[in-house]
This record gives sequence, C-alpha cells and structure tokens, in this order.
Amino acid sequence: MKSLDPVFLDRLALTLSHGSTLRALGEHRGEQELFIQQVPEALETLRTVAMVESTESSNRLEGVIAAPDRLRKVVLRDAAPADRSEQDIAGYRDALALIHDSADHIPFSLSVIQQLHSMLYRYQPGSGGRWKATQNDIVERAHNGSITRVRFRPVSPVATPGTMQDLITRWNQAEDQQREPLLVIPLAILDFLCIHPFADGNGRVARLLTLLLLYRSGYTVGRYISLERVIEDSRDTYYEALEASSQGWHEGQHDPFPWLEYFWGTLLRAYGEFRDRAGRLMTARGSKTALVEAAVERRLRPFSISEIEDDCPGVSRDMIRHVLRRLRDEGRVQVRGRGRGARWEVLKHERGDL
Repeated sequence: MKSLDPVFLDRLALTLSHGSTLRALGEHRGEQELFIQQVPEALETLRTVAMVESTESSNRLEGVIAAPDRLRKVVLRDAAPADRSEQDIAGYRDALALIHDSADHIPFSLSVIQQLHSMLYRYQPGSGGRWKATQNDIVERAHNGSITRVRFRPVSPVATPGTMQDLITRWNQAEDQQREPLLVIPLAILDFLCIHPFADGNGRVARLLTLLLLYRSGYTVGRYISLERVIEDSRDTYYEALEASSQGWHEGQHDPFPWLEYFWGTLLRAYGEFRDRAGRLMTARGSKTALVEAAVERRLRPFSISEIEDDCPGVSRDMIRHVLRRLRDEGRVQVRGRGRGARWEVLKHERGDL
C-alpha cells in the first residue's frame, strides 16, 4: 500500500536520532526477556491490570464508556455484558485475549483483520466483519454536531477490498525483504487507518493489529503495560500525528514521520514504565509492599482497596491499608470518604513521575 510501497520505503531518510531510537527499542526488547525470566509470577499482576486498562482505554477513545466496577467485572469475566457499551467492552476483551495468547500463530491477513472486527461485535450479531458500504469521512464537528471540516477522506467503499488486499501484499513483500519491523509496523497501521475499511471500530482494530504485529516481532511490552492507555494519555498528540501523516497519502506524497515518531515515543514510554515496575519487582523479588505500590501507581482514576486486593493476590487487606496509609503520609495518594465508600487517588504531581 502507499506507505509500504518499496519506492516509498527506499526514499525514507532516517536521521541519527531516529536510528538511536530504534536501537534503544531493540535494547528494551532484549531487556524485557530478562524480566520475564526473572519474575514471571509477579508480572502476571501487571498483565491483569494491562488487560483491564487496554480494554477500557481503547474503547473510551471511541466514546465507549462503562462504570469502572462494571468494566473490571466484564473484562475479568465476573459479569456478563448488560448493555451496548459492555458488549463493546466484552468484544474487545475477547479479541485482545486472542492476541495475547496466540499472536505467534496469527498471520496478518484479510481474514484475520475481518475476524478481529467481527469479535469486537460478537455480542451484537450481524454487525461485524464486513467492509464498509458507505463513505466514512473523518470529520471535525462543532458542539451542535454540525460538520465544520473534513479532516481526511478515506478510501471509497468500492475500492476498499482491493486496497486492503494491496496492503497485505505490500506487507508480505516487506517481510520477505526483511525490512525493519519498527518501521513497517507503524506504516502498515497508518495505511490501515487511512483506508478506514470498516463503518465503525477502525481505531480499535488498528490498536489490536498494532499489538499483534509487535508481538510477532518480539516487542511484547503491551502484555504488561497498556499501550492503549499510553495512547489515551496522549490522545491529542495521537490525533495530530495521524492527521499530519495522512495529508497527501492518496498520492503517496505524505510525510510519515509525525506518525512514526509518535509511535516510537509510545513504545519508549511503555518500556520505560515496564522497566521501572518490573525492576522494582525484581529487586524486591515480588515483595508484598512492592506489589501494592506498583498496583497503586498504575491507577489512573480513584480506586478502592478491593481493587488493589484483586491485583495483589496473597496480600492481606491489612497490608494494603498499611501501604496506603504510608503513601498518604508521604503525600503520594489521598483518600476521599470512609468505610466501604472510600476511594483512593494517586496525586497528579506524583503520576508524572511514574
């Protein structure tokens, strides 16, 4: 496709800074294996939290929202989806679990892309897995809902099947030529988003495909640190980078570097978080205090003690209370309310250091 055309790839001029970034990410990939070998059981806690955060953030980016307590229960299969939003959440959960468990055996193909989309809507029969039938322009709207401008016009419905096949063909050629994965993966995702092949759910499928392709290339940090949450935290930059790199895409004259740099930056931040959290777990060998602190620091929103209990199996409620009181005294968290209704919150100035 446009970004994976060999001529386009060959004329990309990477700077010394880009090369340093790619080398750093390669080093992180090697380092992650050390952590996985040293503290596999402790990392399961990170994996559970990442699953919840990924499902929540990827859906919330598309305006799909559920109450935090219900979302967690649906993601962990402690409750069946009760409404449309929870059905969307359950669908993403299932697709994400498939990638987490079987990425090495899942090819990048048209049937897989349609299967992932179908899984997103599996609790809403008949609405998933089909290419779009109408034009789906990416627009900017005013507060009253009126369209103020068309930000990007994706591929037409008629051209979508053939263009998607071209994307897969170009991907296979890039793999055969052993192109740098950290270059062709974000470019493939950029092309997918510019094609926008489905009527709805393109962003969520793109994030699932991102994980799939990264896992297949050995970059598995998304199992332990939610890439979707990192993207949500920087959503304005995410959309700005996409818009900047999509201009001129139809003519093959687009500048992919805003998107590439954003993509690489997202991975670097995720690996930074992973090194910090896994490193502390390794140093403490999974100590209960370290597990509780790590679970608390991952919280983006107010939380209850029971949520920390879920993340720290084997740690008593008394120990969790002890750690929370110490963090409160240190000015790192605050508590609102009392008893069962008490909600704890990581203070904003502290979150910037996580």
